[in-house]
Amino acid sequence: MKASNSQWKDHLVGKIEPGLASEIDAFDSEIALKKQGKMEDKVFAETRLRRGAYGQRYDNGQRHDGLESRKLAYANPNTKGPTTLWDAPGMQRIKIPFGGLNATQLEVMAELAEEYSDGIAHVTTRQDIQLHFIHIEDTPAIMRRLGAAGITTREACGNTVRNVTACPLSGVCRDQAFDVTPYAKAAAYFLLGHPDTQDFGRKFKIAFSGCGDNPCALVRIHDLGCVAKVKDGKRGFEVYVGGGLGTVPYVAKLYTDFLPEEELLPLAQAMTRVFARLGEKKNRNTARMKFLVVKLGLDEFKRLVEEERKLLTPDPRWTSYLDGIENQQETPLRDPGLLQIETAQPEDFRAWRETNVYAQRQAGYATVTVALPLGDLTADQLRALADIARQYVNETVRTTVEQNIVLRWVSESDLPSVYNDLKAAGLHHAGAGTITDTVACPGTDTCKLGISSSRGLAGELRMHMAENGAAGNDAIRKLRIKVSGCFNSCGQHHIADLGFYGVSRNKGGFAAPHFQVVLGGQWTENAGSYGLAIGAVPSKRVPEAADRILARYTKERKEAESFQAFIRRIGKAECKKMLEDLMVMPLHSEDTSLYSDWHDPREYTTGDMGIGECAGEVVSPLEFQMTASEREVFEAQLAFEAGDMPKASKLAYDSMARAATALLVWHKSFYINSPDGIVEAFRKEFHDTQLFFDPFAGGKFAHYYFHAHELLGQERTPESAHRLIEEAQLFIEACHSCVGRMTAAPVKG
Repeated sequence: MKASNSQWKDHLVGKIEPGLASEIDAFDSEIALKKQGKMEDKVFAETRLRRGAYGQRYDNGQRHDGLESRKLAYANPNTKGPTTLWDAPGMQRIKIPFGGLNATQLEVMAELAEEYSDGIAHVTTRQDIQLHFIHIEDTPAIMRRLGAAGITTREACGNTVRNVTACPLSGVCRDQAFDVTPYAKAAAYFLLGHPDTQDFGRKFKIAFSGCGDNPCALVRIHDLGCVAKVKDGKRGFEVYVGGGLGTVPYVAKLYTDFLPEEELLPLAQAMTRVFARLGEKKNRNTARMKFLVVKLGLDEFKRLVEEERKLLTPDPRWTSYLDGIENQQETPLRDPGLLQIETAQPEDFRAWRETNVYAQRQAGYATVTVALPLGDLTADQLRALADIARQYVNETVRTTVEQNIVLRWVSESDLPSVYNDLKAAGLHHAGAGTITDTVACPGTDTCKLGISSSRGLAGELRMHMAENGAAGNDAIRKLRIKVSGCFNSCGQHHIADLGFYGVSRNKGGFAAPHFQVVLGGQWTENAGSYGLAIGAVPSKRVPEAADRILARYTKERKEAESFQAFIRRIGKAECKKMLEDLMVMPLHSEDTSLYSDWHDPREYTTGDMGIGECAGEVVSPLEFQMTASEREVFEAQLAFEAGDMPKASKLAYDSMARAATALLVWHKSFYINSPDGIVEAFRKEFHDTQLFFDPFAGGKFAHYYFHAHELLGQERTPESAHRLIEEAQLFIEACHSCVGRMTAAPVKG
């Protein structure tokens, strides 16, 4: 029988850090108050989010059965947030600073996964661990048990400083300037619960990298990114600010090319104060740091941060962790050794060693990557990893941003034994860091925002690439595939060689899952540049689309030509031409297979709306105009590619206006056919009535159009033109979604 929350509280007295214990006690009390109806939904939602207790798909009490939405049978009518039922399963995010774990912590998470979840722990792209299908009343017990093992869930979600990530190879990397681990740890705990970080409009993300070239930490997609650098024998950081993916990605800007190490925490504190004071609070869609940096301009932002730095009261924690930092180093469990008689090793071991073993800077030692399909591992696998970590290394375990786990300081002579032990636990998958090592967000499996099945597609692509021997093809083996279930880029599709994000399309009254194909992203150089979508392909056809792109690259690339360079050389028009026939969606009566998603038995539909008797109308006027708007935004990409920013900007704006007009005509709304008239009518008919509102993003996508209209005719930089094209694509997707919602069947009891 599972022990109660109160039993765990009594059992763990004195085993949890006092401050954390008090926090959990307070949350326990807040749960009791909410059950008594003494706390508002919004207030409770914020307090649970700040403790990592997140909502999950279907927690509004509805689920689509393939024909219509129906109510789920939750007996308790209480709520734990707006439209979020009390008994509906949720997700618990577990904060793992810099990804560092030990054996005991792995075992505790195994117990929690078994007792409270579905037996699975999920590694995220921010080095966190997530447990799904959690009941809100179990979360205090989960937090207490984690706290006793030295882990907090505080500020794992919400408008806070999220998990501080870092390169999992730092300290053992052959290319590093120095080990950034102590700095990442210091930043994580200095800012955790700090008074200056409690009043943000949105989340704030920080990352550390030991070098500038490798993609282990992806610092340039962060609000604050730090790259280790040594100047004149002194340690410091190259600092980037204002990066981020989300719906429209922003490349981080160089704040300074060298920040002395002792100024790291003061700078972070000053920066969070500026963000808390001047960052957007009312409109969540523009409340990230990237918008503030653009709004103020980098020079003004720097001036404000430097002014704030001068006003800070000195804090001994700024530098106390630096004492003897150059000598701080993990210690191995075993002596260094050499791998003996390579030719005598079995083929599966050699294949695994080629992709999953990294020779450390310390001779005789290696770091082993445990490749986790879709970032998942079972409770028994967690226990097996704990045993391996105790037997072969000094419990030096880390999660990675590619949803894997690494074991550091493995003596090379132990590699065969480590492999055999991993194999016994089903953790011996080769292909880490190759094209088969796909990354995916939770998507429609558990996320409320998921549009298409990112995990289903990523799993399919992983098997597809493995069966086709892609990891053995030198031309493509090191490429990365990343999949997001929607436009929010939790799967980091913008920085993939091959990126995909979920969208939907409506054909003849039936909705069908699609993925936008994103090409040209760069995950190296700490996520050096972002790709753009070239068009939407039905979900079931994505593997074929990937095959075509990769086959052409393999056949036509010039010597040592990178995938990004190849895509630039042949151009986006040629890329789209390769896939155009795959983008054509047949009617539901012609092929029902494309109207369901990967590994989901339900028909993917917006309702049971029938097809009209007039079979002659294959393409409706709405579909025709929406297709034209998609063509226009693609032409904007081609103009951008050719360096014609005025033309690219105009085409992007025109595509938004065309899509808005299509909705107005479809809705039979009056409008004056001029730029001002279309905007005014769209605002009145779709924005002010909230018909266009996304269930979770609100009016965000309409504001992309309104803002573009305000800036119509103004000169744009390549960066702002790139953003406008992204915003136009998302506005058009929102138009598709709006039509889908307005034609959906009502909820049935």
